[in-house]
Amino acid sequence: MDKNVQEFIEGKRIAVLGASRSGKKFGNSAATELKERGYQVFLVHPQAQEIDGERCYPNLEALQGQVDGVWICLPPKQTEQALKDAAQAGYDKIWLQQGAESPQALATAKELGVNPVTGKCILMYAQPVRGFHSWHRGFVKLIGKL
Repeated sequence: MDKNVQEFIEGKRIAVLGASRSGKKFGNSAATELKERGYQVFLVHPQAQEIDGERCYPNLEALQGQVDGVWICLPPKQTEQALKDAAQAGYDKIWLQQGAESPQALATAKELGVNPVTGKCILMYAQPVRGFHSWHRGFVKLIGKL
């Protein structure tokens, strides 16, 4: 398994950028899944005080020292700023959920000196892996790309 993936999932306190107030985005369901898998999840949303009954933090700086990694599931246009915010707050364990990355965001990560996990779904790696993600993980392992 990739070293960055391993280090990220070993941290049990994750800042989640991408949960929506409507509750209908992948960020919301991933946050719920991560909590069910034993992770402590901290929702970051600049406008919401609470989402799905969970407290929200206005930015990553409000979480300094409280989380092990930053999981980003935002539209690509917002990912670049999220990477800058994460680096400024001192976080180097960053996961860009599939669909959050863009060439510009990856260039920004390189400029900032961070090496985020990209092109992978966190639910295929955060233990215990179950459901569809378990089947998908088995397939990816079979073809040697885990």
